[in-house]
Amino acid sequence: MNEAQQGFFRDLLLQQRQALQQRIDDEFGALREQDRPADEADMASREEQRQWQLRLLEREKKLLDKIDEALERMAHGEYGWCRETGEPIGLRRLLLRPTATLCIEAKEREEQRERHQRSV
Repeated sequence: MNEAQQGFFRDLLLQQRQALQQRIDDEFGALREQDRPADEADMASREEQRQWQLRLLEREKKLLDKIDEALERMAHGEYGWCRETGEPIGLRRLLLRPTATLCIEAKEREEQRERHQRSV
């Protein structure tokens, strides 16, 4: 990966990180500001919605961690290289999933192993 491509992906990851952090902050703020309804049915509905929002926040936090890991790999010159094979991941894959750590072939093998383990 050349310097211009690395700069492109660094900027992309930083933009995604900033937008994601803002969404997390906004959602977390909205959760804190929710008032407690007096009606038990409303309370149950609100609690279900709150649990859904917490799951969404957890997923977004995991993505934020993946972005941070990708930026760390970039700082160490490891970004864009498959952690399993050592081969380049490929620009098309990185454009679709900038946090990818596996080339497409390694990812397919990983998914096959997971499917096999679930069926056993």
